[in-house]
Amino acid sequence: MAAHGQQAYEEVEQRAKERLARIRHRVVVLSGKGGVGKSTVAVNLAVSLAARGLQVGLLDVDIHGPSVPHMLGLGDARPVTHDGALVPVEFAGTLKVMSIAFLLPRHDDPVIWRGPMKYGVIAQFLGDVEWGDLDYLVVDAPPGTGDEPLTVLQMLGDLDGAVIVTTPQEVAVNDVRRCVRFCEELHCPVLGVIENMSGLVCPHCGERIDVFRRGGGEALAKEAGVPFLGAVPLDPALVESGDLGRPYMVAYTGSPAAAAFRDAILPLMALDGPADAGVARDEEKEETP
Repeated sequence: MAAHGQQAYEEVEQRAKERLARIRHRVVVLSGKGGVGKSTVAVNLAVSLAARGLQVGLLDVDIHGPSVPHMLGLGDARPVTHDGALVPVEFAGTLKVMSIAFLLPRHDDPVIWRGPMKYGVIAQFLGDVEWGDLDYLVVDAPPGTGDEPLTVLQMLGDLDGAVIVTTPQEVAVNDVRRCVRFCEELHCPVLGVIENMSGLVCPHCGERIDVFRRGGGEALAKEAGVPFLGAVPLDPALVESGDLGRPYMVAYTGSPAAAAFRDAILPLMALDGPADAGVARDEEKEETP
């Protein structure tokens, strides 16, 4: 029985390698703790990349808090199977999406699984989802530095790197320090740190109000010797757009937060070379009112 289980796992692992080989860049979005807006960042980074005409997939493996389908208005969607593989759900014809939430009987059902079952589901997601040819796969990983994100990073193999999300408060920044060390131990490059909820832009006068302390993420990035990808200001519309299932980057393209997300994808686009990032900057100037 044990031998059969090992053989089944090796088969899934081999399928994962074959499917992932068709994806040019794999980027995982991490956070040292929950509640910092990791999924919001993952969704808007993926939508921003897809808006550049790139082939993008978004994989939600935040097993205990799979919020990506709701944020994209795909809460009632269900993936189909083709030749034994799961076919991702499409958002607006431009973004391929897969989430554990698609497989639950109800979107608000809790996931009460022990470690081996969670490990098996993560492995199966990577081995049995037919992404096809992609330029980028953005992975919304479980928060923290425990078994679940460890499994994700190990199964994804040769990652381009991780984007780490934090908020300005010191307690969140301390968690990011652990997250950076976690990546170092797993030989996963850190593409950069994003400081979310960084000040509030007044909707009336446009002035910035520092609700929390400011600059913690940038200081941490400098301390750790990793890039700082920018600060995304607090915007009530970010929460509202997620609740309504309409991505912020679609609904509020001219906002300061949208500009921050567009800037944050430039290092990801530069994975192919600086020319791509230069093109992205030119396109941004044309699009931004």
